[in-house]
Amino acid sequence: MLILRPSQERGYADHGWLKSFHSFSFAGYYDPLHMGWGNLRVINEDWIAPGKGFGTHGHRDMEIVTYVLQGSLAHKDSMGNVKAIPPGDVQRMSAGTGVQHSEFNHAPNAVTHLLQIWIQPHVLGVMPSYEQTSFADSAKIGQFCLLASPDGAKGSVKIHADARLYATLLDQQQPVVLPLQSQRKCYVHLVRGELKVNGVTLLTGDAALLDRETSVALTEAKDAEVLVFDLCS
Repeated sequence: MLILRPSQERGYADHGWLKSFHSFSFAGYYDPLHMGWGNLRVINEDWIAPGKGFGTHGHRDMEIVTYVLQGSLAHKDSMGNVKAIPPGDVQRMSAGTGVQHSEFNHAPNAVTHLLQIWIQPHVLGVMPSYEQTSFADSAKIGQFCLLASPDGAKGSVKIHADARLYATLLDQQQPVVLPLQSQRKCYVHLVRGELKVNGVTLLTGDAALLDRETSVALTEAKDAEVLVFDLCS
């Protein structure tokens, strides 16, 4: 089964300094049909205005992954981490027993564009922790690059969740296929470009929700950047 989730059907919020599309129910956007997919709970596509950001706030028992598309995101947390997150880096924060953090765009003239991803953990009450790794575009071109996994395989960031996150960059390459276990779910988010997922066309911002499929095939790509989530049911 494949369900197409068109970009324009996502929730949208415009706070002036922040513009955000919500793939799943979040803050003021509530849709009982879109509360998450498997253990994937949040994908927010955010544009943060120059000199603006999220003040200090808290999280508990959530695996938070940040994927910056443009600009830079300044991160500061109660664990003592003070980091800049540029495009190509993947940040993982395990909130566990509780963490406070802030996120800002300190650039005077540039917007920061990012995806904030929340995945529900398979174990609660862990000690909060932080990890940040850079992934070269060359590792994503025409192939699946593992960004996050439960065991930190292949240099991916390690999450306390039964999920794996892959990225790929495709443009007229041969099809790429990721095998799936039929009892699991899969979520494909097209960051930019155009392609087909198991024969269904996606455009920028669209997503495909897969259930009980044995593989995900990405074909006929045009300047596509894609995130693929292998998720528990």
